[in-house]
Amino acid sequence: MSDAKNRHYLRNDIILITSVIVLCIVAIFFFNATKKEGGRAVVVINGKETASYPLNINTEVRLENNGGYNILVIEDGFAFIKEASCPDKICVNNTKKKYNGETLVCLPNKITVKIVSDETSETDF
Repeated sequence: MSDAKNRHYLRNDIILITSVIVLCIVAIFFFNATKKEGGRAVVVINGKETASYPLNINTEVRLENNGGYNILVIEDGFAFIKEASCPDKICVNNTKKKYNGETLVCLPNKITVKIVSDETSETDF
């Protein structure tokens, strides 16, 4: 009797684990399919918006703040930090960004680059 009960629990555990895995895969595909590409890279320095650059025009800009700098590159619809004066270089090692809501952040230099859509939206991010 105990052996049959254990097989029942094992079967239920396998069904539960499989269901959770399938649900996670569906959620990942859903979120990736609904991502919107951004249209602009908005630069925020010390909490104030200072500039905005379209992602469809290749450019390279030096962003300076309190003696520190970051070099923002916009290339082929992507934005990334090419070079920075900060000691840890986390912002330089970050991936290229192009989707609405993604950010590039350099905490030591207090520089943030937000990717925003050109479309107006009812929700804030």
